[in-house]
Amino acid sequence: MSKRTLQVPARPVSLPLGEELPARKRALQLVAVGGALLLLLLWPGFTNVYRISFVFFALQYVVLASSWNIISGFTGYVSFGHVAFFGIGSYTTAILVAKHGWPWYATLPLAGLLPVAWAAFIGFPCLRLKGPYFAISMMGLNEVLRVVTLSWESLTGGGLGVTMPNVENSVESYYAGLAVAALTVAMCYAIAHSRFGLRLAAIREDETAAEAMGIPTTRYKMYAFMLSAFWPGVIGGIVAYKLLYIEPDSTFFIVITVNMITMAMLGGKGTVLGPVIGTAILYTAQELVWWYIPWLHLLAYGVFIILIVLFMPRGIMGFLVDRGWVAKGVIQ
Repeated sequence: MSKRTLQVPARPVSLPLGEELPARKRALQLVAVGGALLLLLLWPGFTNVYRISFVFFALQYVVLASSWNIISGFTGYVSFGHVAFFGIGSYTTAILVAKHGWPWYATLPLAGLLPVAWAAFIGFPCLRLKGPYFAISMMGLNEVLRVVTLSWESLTGGGLGVTMPNVENSVESYYAGLAVAALTVAMCYAIAHSRFGLRLAAIREDETAAEAMGIPTTRYKMYAFMLSAFWPGVIGGIVAYKLLYIEPDSTFFIVITVNMITMAMLGGKGTVLGPVIGTAILYTAQELVWWYIPWLHLLAYGVFIILIVLFMPRGIMGFLVDRGWVAKGVIQ
């Protein structure tokens, strides 16, 4: 029997047109991210107060959706009460500014740390629950905080809320929100590319198997839960300063949690840029619908979500990765 020899081509085989090197894709995407950041930095210089506020509240949801993504996307524990951390941060800043005369920026560390303390307090019992039981427990605890805020009039003002001194703060609150959004996304990127993130992914995929491999799942879930609480508290403090007035029903509003979940799911939960892209698309769509057809707002919102679930169940980033249009290493 004759032996067949393997023919080695004399020169490298070029990649097909649609299969460019991942490094090139990553470079292009990093350039796009850098360009977007530059545009956001320059935005207040060539637009009006309305558009500055529009982008600010979009940045608020970037922080909220990305923070929710740490515990729910990376770890797999879906929280329906994440707005509680936002509310604690909002009231921390409002009370310290209005009643104790603190500068607003000096309140932000405490606005982030108090939600972390609350997460540490409720995390140990709640994270022993799984699936819908965890989600419902978080929703119930958010309602507890709302009722406590309504009842504790001497501290929170009850149903009358807290009013801060009137001041023009559009630009400074905008840049504070931009900085927090950038830090939140950077933290998600660092988690996704670390051993810590790998262990969170193991918990998400199969918690029992992760425990069998020696991963202290309870400890890592607590870490993720506490990290996911810090930045919502900080952005809550900035939003309180931006609005100069807060009250319980709008601050602990469950729809805020629904929005952050929807935005993260739309972009692709468990990814870094998914919540950012989901927020940009959905928040813009909401604003346009409110502007042009306000009487169909909720109907259009629901139809949009159904279409996304039907045709892009893994979100926009999953859709793009599946087709090779986005390099996976940049977003996960």
